[in-house]
Amino acid sequence: MSSLVRKSLDTPDETRPFEAEAGQLQLINTDQGPVGRATFQPGWRWSEHVKPIAKTDSCQANHVGYVIAGRMKVVMDDGEEMEYEPGDYASIAPGHDAWTIGDEPCVFLDWQGYGDFAKR
Repeated sequence: MSSLVRKSLDTPDETRPFEAEAGQLQLINTDQGPVGRATFQPGWRWSEHVKPIAKTDSCQANHVGYVIAGRMKVVMDDGEEMEYEPGDYASIAPGHDAWTIGDEPCVFLDWQGYGDFAKR
């Protein structure tokens, strides 16, 4: 195995579109696990655009990532909520809904929670 690896999210191993063309997930597979870049279009909401794919009441992924652009609001099943914006590190436990805030797409890089996210 090489000590150097190079992959690009601009040429992902897999692309997963969300319902109603509300965005997509670009995924690369690494020896350490999947890394993904999701683009959530304005108006995107997990409960509308991913729930039909996931078939769970709330998002059950454990996200660890970084917001590159745009803004997102996350509300946990217990009511705790937080907004994320560019430059923010995010750790989001399973059991939440989320949606894009404003008129700009939210771009989120995640190195833990996208392995099964929006997987058909």
